Amino acid sequence: MSSSSVKLVETVAGMLPEHVSAPQSAKIIRHPSAPKEEVKASMPTPSAKARPVWLARISDFAATVLPSILLLVVLLGFWELACSGEEATLPSPSKIWTESYEVIVHPFKGVTFDTGGMHIQEGGDVGIAGHILTSLGRVAYGYGLSAIIGIALGVLIGQSRTAYRALDPFFQVLRTIPPLAWLPISLAIFQQAGPSAIFLIFITAIWPIILNTATGVQNIPPTYRNVAKVLALNPFEYFVKIMLPATVPYMFTGLRIGVGMSWLAIVAAEMVQGGTGIGFFIWDSYNSSLLTDTIVALVWIGMIGFALDRLVAFVGRRISRA
Repeated sequence: MSSSSVKLVETVAGMLPEHVSAPQSAKIIRHPSAPKEEVKASMPTPSAKARPVWLARISDFAATVLPSILLLVVLLGFWELACSGEEATLPSPSKIWTESYEVIVHPFKGVTFDTGGMHIQEGGDVGIAGHILTSLGRVAYGYGLSAIIGIALGVLIGQSRTAYRALDPFFQVLRTIPPLAWLPISLAIFQQAGPSAIFLIFITAIWPIILNTATGVQNIPPTYRNVAKVLALNPFEYFVKIMLPATVPYMFTGLRIGVGMSWLAIVAAEMVQGGTGIGFFIWDSYNSSLLTDTIVALVWIGMIGFALDRLVAFVGRRISRA
């Protein structure tokens, strides 16, 4: 602004009365013919008070959980009414609570924890949690091996067209074999129940991991590959910076399917082999005519399977965001 303009502004400001001040805010003058809705919309409204963060989280949690809880209550009520008669072949929820009270209330019977880790009593009366922990240990070994080898083979056949043409037909044939059909082969190889159960988990869970990982590698956009060539990335850098982020959704889809199939396979294997584990607990309860204990075990199996699926999905989301 020039000096003459500054003097002009100062002169005009000096001519104003002292009580006149600059307007703080513009006032909206309503036209006589304006509708009432328009006037209400133009009028300033006080801002709504924001909800506390903890209240918003509680509301979201309630909206997610309450429908499932209500449905569970309805199903339990219908089950109680349908099976409360003397001629009912299936026990009601109240009868399950009465007859399997010790199994429900004391699941860690025979399980001890100390500085050396967890110890499960052998050859004695063990609670249902001890059998589940034994089964989870076997699943951890078998599923861990299937994840490592399955991802490696998936990357191989996804990257190499020759390897895909050579191995894919064999994979498609082997994955259709039911899990229990492998049990005689595993017993013949390992001669023991524990290792054969781990092999059964491995051979059941590996196929969805291989095929989903290979699909993810094959669907990497060509632009990503071109960028890797321009930057002259070595194989390790290409795997970490290009391939792994692009294939994580496919990879963890296979891992989620694999962990579910692992849990199914271990229960079936333990029912046939006997010894310890949740599958053995179910079969032993059935042979002892303890149907209520069998139903309690089924509830535990469902909850553990749900938790395993959510755990793998959580790890997948964390890795994809990294």
